[in-house]
Order: sequence, then structure tokens, then C-alpha cells
Amino acid sequence: MPRQQQPPARSARRRSYDQFCATARALDSVGDRWTLLIVRELLAGPRRYTDLHADLPGVSTDVLASRLKDMEQSGLATRRRLPPPAAASVYELTERGHGLLPVLAALAEWGAPAIGERRPTDAVRAHWFALPLLRVLDGLAHEGVVEVHLDEGEFHVRVGGPADGEGVYGDGPAAHADARITLDVELCLALGRGECTLAEAAKDGRIEVVGEGPLAGELRSE
Repeated sequence: MPRQQQPPARSARRRSYDQFCATARALDSVGDRWTLLIVRELLAGPRRYTDLHADLPGVSTDVLASRLKDMEQSGLATRRRLPPPAAASVYELTERGHGLLPVLAALAEWGAPAIGERRPTDAVRAHWFALPLLRVLDGLAHEGVVEVHLDEGEFHVRVGGPADGEGVYGDGPAAHADARITLDVELCLALGRGECTLAEAAKDGRIEVVGEGPLAGELRSE
């Protein structure tokens, strides 16, 4: 009995809106679930797959691997091997991927009013509050690294100047900080929503600033 001929395999193709529109084209690349949150993580600099999976609670390994592959194909991210002794692969944003920073910052600003009380099911990472705070800190005149202390943890933000390939913000304390600030999440979100200014928060003692340089002085409104 002759073997039944199998139909030719269909070439893998990402879904597209098939619209001649810049917005639709953008969503062809970043409109899938989890993609923009992966970008959020990679804005902190090169990350290993295991680190990304740990800081994206709820994503499956299959979905994360698929999204990263799509991002590589779209020119948003690249993967490279670190030299020994690290000997690990990391993902990092391309220049085009870094171009999504203002998009993520705008989304964070737009979504801030929807944040109320933290729900029992809500995961939290300290560096997730970098985006709401970044718009405020980017208005400072001086360049440098600001280390931010929250009850939920620490992160650091680079204000002005080049990121030197390390990302515009990072999880954990900075190797070198020009200023250190301590505040709570509510104030961090209020600053991002424009409900108060750094000067007002420093004046009434809701933000503690440590440091001696010009950036620390500006944060204290000196």
C-alpha cells in the first residue's frame, strides 16, 4: 500500500495584524503577552535566562524562550556568551530595543493611577519601581548614579549620561553611588504621578538623601 504523502510543513511565521500602519507594525513586534515586561527587565542590563525567569513570576519557560527568540528575530534583543569564568549566556537589548524605554515609561505613567492596595496575589520586585521614578530623576541637572532604598529592596538608576552598556537602572545596590535616597513605595508612585516633587518630599522629610556631591545636593534642593 503506497505511503500517504504528508503535506509540506508550514514555515513558522509570527502573527501579524497585516495593516500598513506604524502602530500595528510596532504591535507585531511587542504586542504579545510578556514581551514588554521582558524589555522592562532587560532595561536593567544584560540578564541570564534564569534571572529573567525569576523576575517574571507567572511566565512559563516555554513562553519565555519563545518570546526571547521572537525578540532576537525582530532585532530587539541579542544573546551573547560571557567569557570565563562566568561562561554563561546573557540576553541584552539592541539599540532598537533600548528605544522602547520612553514607551515603557509612558505606560508606567499611564498605569500608575490603577495601582491601589497591593493584592495578595501581586508579586513585587524593587526595581519595578524604577520606571515611575526615572521620569522624575531624569529631570535633574546633574549626572550620576542614584541608589534607591525601599522596604521592598534596593535598585539604582543612572541619571543622564551614557549607561555604559549596564542598563538605565539595575536591581540591587550600585557598585558606586553618587547619592542614596530612602523612601517608600507610596511616595515613589506619587512622584511618578506628579502628585509631589522631589523638593517637596525632601523639605517635609519624606525622602532621606545621603551623599556629598552635587547630585545629592540637588536631590536635597540645596
